[in-house]
Amino acid sequence: MAIALGCLPLLHAQLKSGPPLPHKLVPNWPHLQRDWNFGECSGVAVDRHDNVWVFNRGAHPIIQFNSHGDMLQAWPAEMVKSAHGIRVDRDGNIWAVDVKGNTVLKFSPEGRLLMVIGGVGGAPGNNDSKDAFNAPTNVAFAPNGDFYVSDGYVNSRVVKYNQFGDYLLHWGRHGAGDGEFDLVHDVVVDSAGRVYVADRNNQRVQIFDGNGKFLGKWTDVGAPWGLDYVARENAIYMCDGVNDRVVKLNLEGQILGVLGSHGKAPGKLDFPHQIAVDSTGAIYVAEIKNWRVQKFARP
Repeated sequence: MAIALGCLPLLHAQLKSGPPLPHKLVPNWPHLQRDWNFGECSGVAVDRHDNVWVFNRGAHPIIQFNSHGDMLQAWPAEMVKSAHGIRVDRDGNIWAVDVKGNTVLKFSPEGRLLMVIGGVGGAPGNNDSKDAFNAPTNVAFAPNGDFYVSDGYVNSRVVKYNQFGDYLLHWGRHGAGDGEFDLVHDVVVDSAGRVYVADRNNQRVQIFDGNGKFLGKWTDVGAPWGLDYVARENAIYMCDGVNDRVVKLNLEGQILGVLGSHGKAPGKLDFPHQIAVDSTGAIYVAEIKNWRVQKFARP
């Protein structure tokens, strides 16, 4: 099955708005090496030192910057077919999701491969596979070290593993009912262990307990493409990819603030795909169509 990443039909749902977020664009962030460019930027993550990790579909898929935008290191493309989501765990390890390679890759901060989950040779699995995905999208970590994989463009489920990569359970199937998904595009976990799933084509966020029990859903906040849970604010930041904006939500699904609008100029957004927030509250947004990551800082 062909996968048109980031190019699926855009169907506008009933939409709520909110007050503008106070953040302002940081111009000319980041500073790439001379003659380097990003490809499509699919992922961005922040580590505990506020370093920023960018996952893109260019010649150097994983690049690390400091918060000022200075490049710290770059990794070659030899192990990744197509970048999608990226996250940093509590120990500083980098988790990269290869959407076309059907794999989840765990690296040390220095780039040493520590764990691979996926079918042999990147072969896709079906909706009942324990360790084979079909176009997975991202990964999220529970407080106890368990992790969840959103799987994804073809499969319609969330898969849970323990910290050692042992399969525990999965839930979901294709559909529009509670606990069903149409493109599972991202996943985050709050400090209480609740799991928030970006059900992209159904244009809703669904909420579950750690074992997949359905708890609720948000259906009028936009189209969730990327999510980031910020524990100190007890809030979720969301990339609304259909409406080219960032939305800040409390854990009841109420909109606390909105940032951005459609466009190509600096400060505008086109297919915002993943989002990350650092310890100062600065927001980083990875864009597919604009081939960039933008930083928006608090005044």
